Parts: sequence; C-alpha cells; structure tokens
Amino acid sequence: MADAETAAPITTVNPLDGEENNDGPRIGWPDGLVIVAYFVFVLAVGLWSSCKSKNASVSGYFLASRNMHWIPVGASLFASNIGSGHFIGLAGSGAASGIAVAGYEQSAVYILMLLGWLFVPVYMSSGVYTMPEYLRQRFGGQRIRVYLAFLALLLYIFTKISADLYAGALFIQMALNKTSEGWLYISIVMLLAIAALFTIAGGLTAVVWTDFVQTILMVVGAFILMGRSFAAVGGFQNLVEKYPYAMATYRALDESNKTCNRPPSDYMSLIRTITPGASDYPWTGMVFGLAINSIWYWCTDQVIVQRTLASKNMSHAKAGCILASYLKFLPLWLLVFPGMAARVLFPETVGCSAPEVCKSICNKASGCSDIAYVELVLNLLPTGLSGLMLAVMMAALMSSLTSIFNSASTIFTIDVWMWGRKRLLKKSEASDTELLIVGRVFVLVLVVISVIWIPVIQSLGNSQLFDYIQAISSFLAPPICAVYLLAMFWERTNEPGAFWGLMVGLAIGMLRFIVQFSYVVPPCGSGLPDPRPDFVKAVVGNVHFLHFSCFLFLISAGVTIGVSLVTPPIPSECLYRLTFWSRCDTRVRTPLEPESPKSDSSNISTNPTGGSQDMALEQEEGDVPLPRRLLNVLCGASSKKQDSETKEPELSPEQQAEEAAKFLEEVPFWRNFVNVNAIICLTLTTFVWGFFA
Repeated sequence: MADAETAAPITTVNPLDGEENNDGPRIGWPDGLVIVAYFVFVLAVGLWSSCKSKNASVSGYFLASRNMHWIPVGASLFASNIGSGHFIGLAGSGAASGIAVAGYEQSAVYILMLLGWLFVPVYMSSGVYTMPEYLRQRFGGQRIRVYLAFLALLLYIFTKISADLYAGALFIQMALNKTSEGWLYISIVMLLAIAALFTIAGGLTAVVWTDFVQTILMVVGAFILMGRSFAAVGGFQNLVEKYPYAMATYRALDESNKTCNRPPSDYMSLIRTITPGASDYPWTGMVFGLAINSIWYWCTDQVIVQRTLASKNMSHAKAGCILASYLKFLPLWLLVFPGMAARVLFPETVGCSAPEVCKSICNKASGCSDIAYVELVLNLLPTGLSGLMLAVMMAALMSSLTSIFNSASTIFTIDVWMWGRKRLLKKSEASDTELLIVGRVFVLVLVVISVIWIPVIQSLGNSQLFDYIQAISSFLAPPICAVYLLAMFWERTNEPGAFWGLMVGLAIGMLRFIVQFSYVVPPCGSGLPDPRPDFVKAVVGNVHFLHFSCFLFLISAGVTIGVSLVTPPIPSECLYRLTFWSRCDTRVRTPLEPESPKSDSSNISTNPTGGSQDMALEQEEGDVPLPRRLLNVLCGASSKKQDSETKEPELSPEQQAEEAAKFLEEVPFWRNFVNVNAIICLTLTTFVWGFFA
C-alpha cells in the first residue's frame, strides 16, 4: 500500500462503478420479513402498554403516572440516548479516528450519578413536569420558562430529530442500494409514519415500555455483530495493528500534501493533544467542555429527565440511573471497535478519501465513515440475521424519535401553549382534551421543520455525524447548564441574573452557530478554495467547539452571578424544595407570584409526588356527541364524565409540602444498595479512562 505522502491524487473515476452501485437491494426477502415482524411486535407492545396506561390524564400521558419500575426507567434512559445517530455516529467516528469518541460514553457515567443523586431529588420535591417549569417556580415570571422551552425545541430539531432521521434514512438507503436524494426523503417518510403512530397514541408509558423491549434487541444484536467483526479481522490485536493502514486505493491529498481522512497516530488513546487542528478530541475539551454539555444533556434536558421523573420513588430513580450507567460501558465495544473493524475490512468504501469517489458511494463528498456499521451488517451477517440487525438499528431510531416526540410535545403543551393562551387569548383554563390534542398535533409540526434541516447535515464539511451533534450542543447548551447549576446550588441566584446570563450566552452561541454554518467548507482533496474569511478560519479552526463550550459557560455564569449580586435576592421562604439544600424542607413555599385558581398549571396535578391527583377529562353532562367521542378515542381521552366520588381529595399546602419531603425518603437497604453500585460504576469508568489513556 502506498504511503500517504506519495498517494495518488484525486481521480474522477469511481472504482466501484459497475459493481454495487448498480445492483438491486442488498437484503433478501427473509430480511424483509424479519423487519416487518419486528415492527409488528414493537407496535403491539406500544399499543398494549397504551391500553394499560392512564392516558386520559396529563400525568398519565406525560409522566406515566409516576409509577415506573427502575428497570424500564434505566433501559429507557439508555435507549433514548443510543439512537440511530449513535449507531451511525459512534461507529463512523471510530472508523475515522479510533476510540477517542468513546470518551463521550464513559463521561456519561459520572454525570448520570449527578442526575440521580443531586438533580432528581430537587425535581421530585418541587413537583414539576418539565425543566422550564422548574425554572419558572425557581425564579418566577414566564420569560425564562418560555425562552428555554423554545430553545429546547430548537435543540431537538438541530441535534436530535434531524440527525436521527438522517441516520435512519442512511440505513434504508444502503440496504436498498439507493443513494439518490429522492430515496433519502422516501426513507424519512417511512420512518416518521411508524415512529409517530404509537407515540401519538400511547404517551410516556408506551414509550418507556417500548424502549425497554428495544434495548434488549439492540444489546443482543450488537453483541452478535461485534463478535463477527472481531472474527473477520482476526481478533482484537489484529484490529489494533491493521487499523492505521486501512486506507483506500484512490486517495486525495490536502493542501499540506497529506492523505485526506488518514487514521490518526493516537487512534487507541482516549486522551489526546490540545494542539489546534491536530485532534477532534482535545483532552481539555473532553474533560471540561464535555462535562458542561453532558450536565445539560443528562441533568436538564427534558428527554432524559422525564424518564427519571416517571420513577416510583427515589430509589427507583437512582437505580435507573445506575442501570443506564452500566449499559454505557457497552458502546465502546459494541459500536466503536466494530466501526474501526469496518474500516479495516472495507477500506475502499468506509475509508474513501477522494471526494468524487465518496460522493458515488454514500452521496457525501466529505467522506463515508458514517456507513461503517451498515457495511458490517450488510456484508458480515447471513440472510435473516442481517434483517434482524437492521431491525435492531431501526429500534434505536424508534426509541430515540419516540422519546423526543413525547418530550417535545410535553414542553410545547405545558410551557408554550398554556402561556400563549394566557397572554394572547386572556384565557388560562384549558381542558385536558385540548392539551392532549395540542401535544399530539405539535409532533407533526416538529417533524416537518426537522426534515427541512436535513440538507444542512448533508452539506457538512466534516463527514462525522457525531461531531456535528456535539458541535451544535456546544454552541447552545452551556448557558442552560450554567443557569441550572446556579439555580439549584446557589440560593442568591435570581431571575434578572438568570435571564441576562441566558441572553448573553445565546447571543455569543448563536454568533458561532451562524458563522459555523454560513460557509460550506470544501471537502479535503477537492482542490476548491476555502470561502471563509481569515478571521472566521482562525476562530472556527483554532477554537474547538468543546473549548468554546467552556468559554461560553464561564461567560454565562459570570453574567448570571454579577447581575444577581446587584439586584434584590429572592426571599428564602420562596425557595423551599427548589434548591438542593432545601429539598427536604417541609415548610409551605410562598409563590413568587400570586397564582389564581385558574393558573396555567390548573389542569395538572399539583401534588409533588404526582401520582394521586390525575385530573380526568371533563365532559359535558348527558350523552357525548358522536364526533366528540371519535376525537376522544383518537386522543386517548375518556368519553365518560368522571364520577366526583372517585376523585381523591386534594391535599392542603401543608400536606403537599410534607408529601414532597417524604417522597425523597428511602428504605435504608435500598439506599445503601444503590450507593454501593454507584461507587462500582464510578470506579469502573475511571479504570477505563486510565487503561486507554
């Protein structure tokens, strides 16, 4: 094999012409039957859990009546995180640059412990449904709550839904051997139709139980493919030795006369140099910047936190976090190493570096490392088993999409719709039927916007989908992380400080966001000039997005602290059970704003434990008209007037405060059990960091 410095220049001849690009589908009819059987099974699970759940109430639909066991909670945390973007992104980054991307997975173990032991107790005792709702109780007013709701929805669009849709469509394109633009969008429509079906029908209970089933499928299927991948390359040692030489025959050179997309020399290290442009994973960014982004994602993001809020009690919430932590050790072996094996086995496709050749292979000129896992499935597994693995990857996509759809509809309905009714229509009362319809219709709107953003992902100069996802988070998430940390652990933080910290952080983050995506950087080896001004190249090229995350966090935190110190503090009696230090306080909290009986949360149980005051849908006296009954069936609403005698009596403010504090109590045995397992998880992940350092 030629050396990188003497590699052949780019050629316009595709070495794969006449071979796989003109073949028919790469899966047989037995694979198709397996995929269909999988979807039928998953839909059956979703519909069964929908029928068993209490979806006629807001708490039942959005928080599964806060009665979930730790096993489905932990499995749902893992499945919601490991979507198709991870199968594509982690394996693709492993194929492109080695194991460093696994640092994202290992660091999550530390942050999951923060979620279970520091953040969830406060959320539970405050009795909130959404994360913006928590800040509204903490600071008062509506502007922070509404701003964070809109920002969370934007992050879902840019980093979650569009990326997962693109990754899932790539699965289908490669399986059908269709790389045209039209097939991309046909695949997306197919995915959306299935994902939205039982999400709209089932609520969080259906999503959590479906995630549980799909987690089992993902782990078992990925273990099978991992074994075959290691066997195909001759074992782990052969993989380590062959990986740095896995390069395509037709290669392009960059401006410095080095081979494009060449594997780095430190491909087996989790901790890498901080020299600008030398690594996509500088160790300072992976330690500090990643911690900031991870706290936002695992501890303040609605998609993740909503699963823990559905737990029966604190012990179940902590145990769910521990189960998810143990599962987070798997991606390094199930996704990253197989991605590296794919490059060794298929260097002409996965390791392509000439833009024209890459364009013909995966319709992306910047590189095709993101097809690594799909190539393994289609080439290493026999007929039938490859269909099972495609179903497993589709399971990852469905888990991620359904979780996001449910959480996004929760945020929009409770934090945006109710606020809009009060401000624009001067009406604060809404029936549960209205809220449920709004939440489900919003899913469709969210999907349309996400599909429009997909062409931007295709035009990325960097071929790695996972880097794109992390970059967007680094531009928008640090201010949110700073405000939540200060709100929860520093009582002096007030509303003006939090608001202006968020605004300044948003302005700086959006500036980097706009600059980053305003220019399409030519792929390596294209010979085209870089259109970016020198200043933009200096900032974007020399300031890694994880380093930018640290900078943005410090700016936002500094503004929040400064403004809070020069403005009046919040009275301590308004902060009971809203900070970590007061989470067990049994005194009645004084609202920051006088709330009328028909406030924007009047339709939702105010019981801090969330489990005993689900409001049933209010129906008119007498017979319900046929159109109304049909609408109620579609939205999971009850058509019968609730018998007032079956309602549990509402608790007084004093009783609510006592129940909230009592909810955090744990049985000593289970408290010690989860604490010991937490120590084990932290020890193991620290060992992994040290071993691969």
